[in-house]
Amino acid sequence: MRLSPIHARFISEKIAHELLNSQKVSFTQGDSPVISAAVKRINEEIELEKSVDTAVKKFMDDYEDDINLYQADRNQVFWLIKRRFAPDHALILEKEERFNALAHKILDDLYEDDLINYRVEENIVKNLICKAILDFGRRMDQIEDKVHEKIRAFKRRITRGDAEYEILYEKFYHEELSRLGL
Repeated sequence: MRLSPIHARFISEKIAHELLNSQKVSFTQGDSPVISAAVKRINEEIELEKSVDTAVKKFMDDYEDDINLYQADRNQVFWLIKRRFAPDHALILEKEERFNALAHKILDDLYEDDLINYRVEENIVKNLICKAILDFGRRMDQIEDKVHEKIRAFKRRITRGDAEYEILYEKFYHEELSRLGL
């Protein structure tokens, strides 16, 4: 699942819901500050990925002639370069590992800001947060698959990461979310 600002609020609400329903966690100041803290952390993760994507796009622009000379598939080149750039920017690309790290950061934020109390091991609470993110992610993956199929169905090739791709992605993504009532 590719995180977007739209996701931040939904995921954060799901995290708050899962934590409260677990009866292992209590909120010291209600759910609103918990949701806000999670949104903030998720948005930081989104910005990190955007910065990596921007660096990849710049790199590809710098080597546009070589990419064209070898008739390389721009989508494949984008992902190959992104995999190389990600570690330098502390971006984890493997989904479960990435969301596990994000869950840990969210838990740290909630604890440091004294927004939650829990009576179980920290790892159990982190796993609740991670589960909420992954559950949401599975649902969004289904939507993303539909969106990518629609974009691939275009007669001309549209490269992932390009402005046109992003515009189409957002348009089709919102359409799919609307169908689900989100």
